Amino acid sequence: MMKQRLRSWALHGWMVASISAAVLTAGCMHRPGGIAPSTKPLAPGGYTELGKVRGQDCVYHLLGLIPVTGGNEMRHAVEDALRTKPFADALVEVTVDGYFQYFILFSRACTQVYGTAVESK
Repeated sequence: MMKQRLRSWALHGWMVASISAAVLTAGCMHRPGGIAPSTKPLAPGGYTELGKVRGQDCVYHLLGLIPVTGGNEMRHAVEDALRTKPFADALVEVTVDGYFQYFILFSRACTQVYGTAVESK
């Protein structure tokens, strides 16, 4: 009877330790990237604003070390943002952020671009 209780507590302890380890190894972090007036030289009044856009590009890793996909490049995030508005060829009022998400088996790092899509005249 006593041996059975000890086994139950040991099993319970391992479950608590496993869940605690999973919670402590997961998380996320944001980091600022930068600010730019535009993604290409534009003359004042030489463009038409098309609206606010957001784009991102991510890379995924197994166990936080082994890259599974390529990516996490700002140029791909800008291209993603421009694809959301037809005829857009540049961004103005550009801000860039990055974030990381860590989980037990995989992690991802992303670059996000925010701005206003414009069409050059």
